[in-house]
Amino acid sequence: MINILIADDQELLRQSLLIILKNTPDFRVTDAVADGREVIRSVRNEKPDIILMDIRMPVMDGVVCTQIIKEQYPEIKIIILTTFDDDKYVFDALKYGASGYLLKGISVTELSNAIRKVYNGTAIINEEVTSKVVNLFSQMAKSNLAIEVDESMAKNLRENEMKIVVLVGRGYSNKEIAAKLDLSEGTVRNTLSTILSKLELRDRTQLAIWAVQTGTVNQNIEKS
Repeated sequence: MINILIADDQELLRQSLLIILKNTPDFRVTDAVADGREVIRSVRNEKPDIILMDIRMPVMDGVVCTQIIKEQYPEIKIIILTTFDDDKYVFDALKYGASGYLLKGISVTELSNAIRKVYNGTAIINEEVTSKVVNLFSQMAKSNLAIEVDESMAKNLRENEMKIVVLVGRGYSNKEIAAKLDLSEGTVRNTLSTILSKLELRDRTQLAIWAVQTGTVNQNIEKS
């Protein structure tokens, strides 16, 4: 069972999502709230697995709320929902640890599949904003927000771990990495956790930024 918190200031959309998700057998809606402060209060009472987070909300918007939630509850995964295909929102949401970025126009099936994928550790981004994300990784790698990793820690990565780093930097999902390297998704997930621990990084977004920043993403990983 996947526990989901809905956060959207539009009552019609909030109630529609509530009805749809409540009628999905493997989903349980813990709450449906209208702003970021209500999200934080709700999370304290019952920690969800996934938060569907609107970007533009009164009192506290989705970007600020994402930052606070990920700092206090890093295990909770956040999917950003928005009608605004805006570079700054993509940048900030990913910077603070969002696991997905979806436009509100997606179908019920697409949303349900995205929730399940994020729950299982895959980052989800609409095709409409994928190119923006690639550009943002590059921008972030060049900015003051670039990720720093001690060189000695990077040298501790094994060959198979480095291959996964390269593919994460190229935007591959766990499933795609598994297929590319002839591994199980479970092995990829576990290895990714090991990599993040070794490099002392928070999540795969930071790992992707570091891979771009250092040029690791350009390494040839094809079998000789």
